Amino acid sequence: MTKVGLVMRKIQFTEAQGPRIFAERLKTIGEELGIEIVFISPERHVSGYDWLPGYEHEKGDLVNYDIVLDQINTQKIEHVIYTVSGFTYLKMFLKNSVLFPHSFPDPALTGYEMMKPFYQIVDKAIVQTEFLKREMARHFGVRDVTVIPIGFNETLANKYYDPSQVVENRILWIGRDEENRRPDIVIEYARRNSDKEVYMVFGGERYRESMKKYQIPSNVKLQFALSQDEIFTLMNSAKVYWSCSKFDTFAMPLTEALAMGKIIVKPEHPCYDHISAKHSFSGNEKNWFELVNMAASVPIKASKENRNYAFDAFSNTVMREGYRTFFNEWIK
Repeated sequence: MTKVGLVMRKIQFTEAQGPRIFAERLKTIGEELGIEIVFISPERHVSGYDWLPGYEHEKGDLVNYDIVLDQINTQKIEHVIYTVSGFTYLKMFLKNSVLFPHSFPDPALTGYEMMKPFYQIVDKAIVQTEFLKREMARHFGVRDVTVIPIGFNETLANKYYDPSQVVENRILWIGRDEENRRPDIVIEYARRNSDKEVYMVFGGERYRESMKKYQIPSNVKLQFALSQDEIFTLMNSAKVYWSCSKFDTFAMPLTEALAMGKIIVKPEHPCYDHISAKHSFSGNEKNWFELVNMAASVPIKASKENRNYAFDAFSNTVMREGYRTFFNEWIK
């Protein structure tokens, strides 16, 4: 069985959120295609909190190259997918290395200036959206770019889909306690709309401590590090899924919410253009509260149109076929 290394930060493997879910999904797809996905991450100079100075950012990655290369060489790996731009220099040691970014040098993101020099030497990438493919070409001249979405779990989307369980006033938000995700806006919405039940779900237990800095209204329910089954159960019960992030490379929860027939409220930034279905509405700080309330009042419990669009565009089947084609070309 051909081995492909998947290089991610330690914190990405340990949290119950997008990167870890992507890693597990890719590993399963690889097994179906006769490819062993080997998880690789640095074990030195890492932290459980990715905002500590000098840790878990591109500059920190540079001091971990020896550890990462040792793991790659020990496993006799010749093909590597890396999700952090700080490991771009792997191309100096491995001809077959490809970037699959979980972040991007956009001004909305913390540390984007630090990322830019690494992107200038990327020559091959897999991205999740056509928007990112255009941005890779426009800003960094990278033309060898394949678009493969992170597919949602179709089994769970079918198992937990039950519109009769929708709570009409329940709003769901999934994210991190980071400035880019803007949890403060969600908290303020809840404060002004006491008739709404607002669930805020965070990918890691570490946010349980950081969220203590906010005054949380009684109609906000905080959840941490939920399993995929718990996510889909909760998502099924919500009427509206709301994202208010400044920027996303894909926004996996948005595609899962579409698959569960949620009424979607999202940012108007073009990075969310792929979330485009009948009951998905784009807004900004000036009208989000009104949009969320309008979405909650839509006279349907779930959107079949949103669900059908998600299954056609973002299912695990779509992801599997994308990687089947990619691996056939890349691994010869």
